[in-house]
Amino acid sequence: MRTLADPRHRRGKRHSFVSVLLVACSAVLTGARSFAAIGQWAASAPQDTLARLGARATTVLNVRIAPSAATIRRVLNAACPGGLADLLGSDPAGADTLAVDGKSARGSRHGEIPAAHLLAAITGAGLTVTQLRVPGKTNEITCFDALLAPYDLTGVTVSADALHCQRDHARFLVEEKKAHYAFTVKRNQKNLHRQLATLPWEKASAKFYDRTDAHGRLETRVVQALTITDLGVDFPHAVQVAKIVRHRTQRKTGKRSRETVYVITDLASREASPERIAKIVRSQWIIENRLHFVRDTAFAEDASTVRTGHGLDNMATLRSFAINTLRASGHANIAAGLREMSYDGFRRPLDLLGLA
Repeated sequence: MRTLADPRHRRGKRHSFVSVLLVACSAVLTGARSFAAIGQWAASAPQDTLARLGARATTVLNVRIAPSAATIRRVLNAACPGGLADLLGSDPAGADTLAVDGKSARGSRHGEIPAAHLLAAITGAGLTVTQLRVPGKTNEITCFDALLAPYDLTGVTVSADALHCQRDHARFLVEEKKAHYAFTVKRNQKNLHRQLATLPWEKASAKFYDRTDAHGRLETRVVQALTITDLGVDFPHAVQVAKIVRHRTQRKTGKRSRETVYVITDLASREASPERIAKIVRSQWIIENRLHFVRDTAFAEDASTVRTGHGLDNMATLRSFAINTLRASGHANIAAGLREMSYDGFRRPLDLLGLA
């Protein structure tokens, strides 16, 4: 069972840790975007709502007292961000795919201090599993193992962009996590990219064609796959490589472009046909389209200037939790789901969270 320690000193507590977290989760489900907004929601909550949230009761009149915005800010600034992300995230066990990608919180940039960078993992169903903040003076690569280490990933195919096409990552997933990988290979891995480009692609008999019309462009993808066990490709546990050629036409301008990328995986041809590889690659886009983009548009995350303590990390986790909760309850449009919650903002979020 996942637990999270109360970061406050045992003396001077007036509100329980759980009740403060429940207040924050409920308020964010109605669209609250800041500590001040969460505090305002709590201050406006009626007595029955505060009772359901476990808010503190006075000893004489049994009146429920909501935590103030300052208390909420202190708690969320101090709470362990990794623990909160694990507590509120979705369990990836049994998922088909898991995408890993990072995002910079633009509003956290302050003077010469760069914007904080958050690395997240999301299932193919669009449910966020966890996230962590990439420490300064390092990058996503060093955080990959720590992000996924706590989870049972047996049989799960983990996809990642070219930055994470690392030999150590491949060994970690296959040998330690008993998972699979599908990494994009670009020119940042010069030798590997050159080697894959010169494979005998003319012998690839397995192909898949796909076409989409979205975001103002028509895109056609051709996916070929080759088994490489006898072709001397130097990458841990690699069994198969896919070549994806993308042809794009901008509908507005008519401009055409072509891009070729390679995907290397430990999945054999019987486990991953070109069609399935195409699906795995598309699942990598989910983290951008169904998490990062939604947090930016529905919660204005890039405009948030929260930057002290662990507040930035934990507010991002609360937003991801709200998205998970709405999506799991059948809301395909998160902005519409937030509006629906706000129409009865002191009852519907609590019902959705199962608070009696």
